[in-house]
Amino acid sequence: MNAGGPRSRRLLARNRNFRALMISSTFGVLGNAVAAVALPVIAAVELDASDFAVAALAGMTFLPWLLFGLLIGVWVDRLPRRFVMLVALSVRVVVLALLPLGYWLGFLSTPLLFGAAFVAGVASVFFQLADAALVQQAVTPDELMEGNGLITGSGAAADAAGRSIAGWLAGAVGASNALIVQLVTSVVSLLALQRLDVREVVRPQSDRRILQEMSEGMRYTFSTAPLRAILLNAALWNLGGNIAASLLVVLVLRTLGESEVWLGLLLAAASVGGAAGGTTANALGERFGSGPLWRWSMVPGVFGYASLLVLTPGWGMLWGVLGMFVMGASVAWNIVVGSSFRQRVCPPGMMGRLGAASRMVSWGMLALASLLAGILAETIGVRGAVVVGVAIACLAPLVALFGSLRGVRRLEDLVEAAEPDARAAARPNA
Repeated sequence: MNAGGPRSRRLLARNRNFRALMISSTFGVLGNAVAAVALPVIAAVELDASDFAVAALAGMTFLPWLLFGLLIGVWVDRLPRRFVMLVALSVRVVVLALLPLGYWLGFLSTPLLFGAAFVAGVASVFFQLADAALVQQAVTPDELMEGNGLITGSGAAADAAGRSIAGWLAGAVGASNALIVQLVTSVVSLLALQRLDVREVVRPQSDRRILQEMSEGMRYTFSTAPLRAILLNAALWNLGGNIAASLLVVLVLRTLGESEVWLGLLLAAASVGGAAGGTTANALGERFGSGPLWRWSMVPGVFGYASLLVLTPGWGMLWGVLGMFVMGASVAWNIVVGSSFRQRVCPPGMMGRLGAASRMVSWGMLALASLLAGILAETIGVRGAVVVGVAIACLAPLVALFGSLRGVRRLEDLVEAAEPDARAAARPNA
């Protein structure tokens, strides 16, 4: 059944909490998409930063996952998630408002840009961990694939719109001024969260040390073969893919000499592909099985990133638009299947730590990839760095196709087998 058909409409109509989360998430993604385009353009155009700085800036929003992800995951499991999301959104609004203010008053600088991106990244860690935990509690286990598909699809559509708008605004009124859109969308997201009414499962306060709980989260993340395989696949893809993605601004604006409009179109194409992938993931999973969908999802994604190597000015940019669309759909299929499995198998009281530990590894790779992209761009050139990224990304589908899950048709069937080992991993040490 198509994920956008009557069944999906019934889910949105009957579940007010899911609807509130979806609205909040969608507008949050819209604002983040604007910021994702605006920040590197501010560095490249308004501040004339180096290629290394432009590439490394992309990693600042993901570096907090590597540094603080596990610690924040413990806090998210101890606190009401709705409260965490409201505070995180508020912090993000205040921090990113400094950038257009700095542009208007003349104190905008590269250190301020990096600092704002890092603090906004810390706020995003809190928000996204709490959001993932609430989705698990807002729908039934059988609705997870459908719900995650809807959120992924609507988020990808919002991402496409945000990146297109940001590309146009950056050229029309300046990248710093484009961030005002992000502030408006954050307010809408805050208002949607006010309507959320979920009876949250929050772990009772305990005297156990934070380091012990962090260790439990990491141990749980590696407790079963499916969780390990999904994590390794994501980590390899993020490391390789983000090397290429981090250099997209430099490749388009400097190497090819194209405009911010083409940059926005390329990024929007990936998001439109993500919308297509998110809204079709549930139907494809039911038709072919979630296992084959997860295993083969990244194969076309590799060719999508490889399209960046054949870009030429003018109409030659259309190869990249097509490739980024394919890449976006591939990533969405992979994310929906992997996220749904983790939410099915994970106890509510462990969800924050599982999300933190898994994203510390997989999203931590995004931060490392951005730094590595900057170094490679300075040493072997932008196109050479993209080649390295594509080569590393090829390892992700190989791990999926030839790894421990190669013969599994339905990942859902592994949930019961995974639970005993997972419970043992989550059990406190004596």
